[in-house]
Amino acid sequence: MTKAERDFEVSIDLFERLPTPFGLVRYGVAPDHPRIKGIINALIKVLDRGDIRLFSNVDYGTDITLDELTDRYDAVIFSTGCITDAPLNIPGVDLEGSFGAADFVNWYDSHPDVSQSWPLEAESVAVIGNGNVALDVARVLAKQADDMQVTEIPDHVYEGLKSSKVTDVHVFGRRGPAQAKFTPLELRELGHVPDVDIVVYPEDFEFDEGSMEAIESSNQVKQVAKTLTDFTLREPTGASRRLHLHFLHAPTEILGDGTVTGLRTERQELDGTGNVRGTGEFVDWPVQAVYRAVGYAGSALPQLPFDPRQGVIPNHEGRVVDTLDQAEAPSADVVAGVYATGWIKRGPVGLIGHTKGDALETIGHLIADRGAGVLAEPVFPEESAIVDLLESKGVDFVDWEGYHRVEAAEKAAGEVRGRERVKIATREGMLAAARDAARAQSVS
Repeated sequence: MTKAERDFEVSIDLFERLPTPFGLVRYGVAPDHPRIKGIINALIKVLDRGDIRLFSNVDYGTDITLDELTDRYDAVIFSTGCITDAPLNIPGVDLEGSFGAADFVNWYDSHPDVSQSWPLEAESVAVIGNGNVALDVARVLAKQADDMQVTEIPDHVYEGLKSSKVTDVHVFGRRGPAQAKFTPLELRELGHVPDVDIVVYPEDFEFDEGSMEAIESSNQVKQVAKTLTDFTLREPTGASRRLHLHFLHAPTEILGDGTVTGLRTERQELDGTGNVRGTGEFVDWPVQAVYRAVGYAGSALPQLPFDPRQGVIPNHEGRVVDTLDQAEAPSADVVAGVYATGWIKRGPVGLIGHTKGDALETIGHLIADRGAGVLAEPVFPEESAIVDLLESKGVDFVDWEGYHRVEAAEKAAGEVRGRERVKIATREGMLAAARDAARAQSVS
């Protein structure tokens, strides 16, 4: 809704736990995907308008509470996303060498709250999952470090990838090729990774009636199936690394005694509807590391209801409700003035663009609630009230000008290396850059 379409003024403040904004785009998109990361440029233009204030490095629940927010705002919207790995409940999941994909993504995307080291001693690696995150993890593992050096990765990520001993990366999907959740562009990119052979297995290419219906009804499914089929026709080039795509293999156990020595899968067969059933045939794959890319999960937030089954804040179309039964949501008690949007609202499904629909739905209800007079008037409505509170509590928040200083420091670090930017990898480095870009280099 634009200013011309509403009859009231809007004052918006954006709070972020990390020293920099842009969440999933900055810390969830692989560094060798600059086209997607370019979304940040559009978001910068929005914040550059000056009508939205940024308060980064503010941790909800410790630096600020829900009561303190509702005392100062008519409405509070939570869009905290999903940042942890969904569980995979099979034996051996806790062995050394069994990793959550989210943790690995955080490492190669230089999240400031994770270790700068990552163990890459395995020669053969399994990636469990058939979505874009699994594909990103597999591609980054298989790709030569020198081909990543043109991206924004800092030195510790480059050196870690450079030391990797990996030769074979195996991606396992429980269902068939027509049910893979890859996007066509992501999948096609695999075919152009230097010094990596894509290996697929004809016995995995089953298409039942349900698969054919999916192919005929969806252009995306058709493109994915065609690209995978084209991969079966490719001859090996003798590349130093291989990326294997396996379908109809369900993981049943991660093998090992203390550390990972293999992955056991059960062969699946299509049941005619596009779903699968087990055949009772098991295969052991000799791998030394397993990456679990089976989805993300939301986390509970202080003072808010949480549905652990769905991993979301219970809500009805964005209005937060005080119940765990989503079926009862329309008639449940609404938490007045509190809303949710994005993955913490509907779960970790869909691409970045899908969140626009979520936001429109949530904001539509917020506007309707304002018109109905159900939003409580804030106790401290002045725009200075939140600044006074944070300063009184000693919160070292970063504003929008501070972010631009971080961005300038990253671009300056990239310029001397012939790159667009080099990401500052630590919280201390980002905070130093936000205060004084010249100091950032000594603590990044």
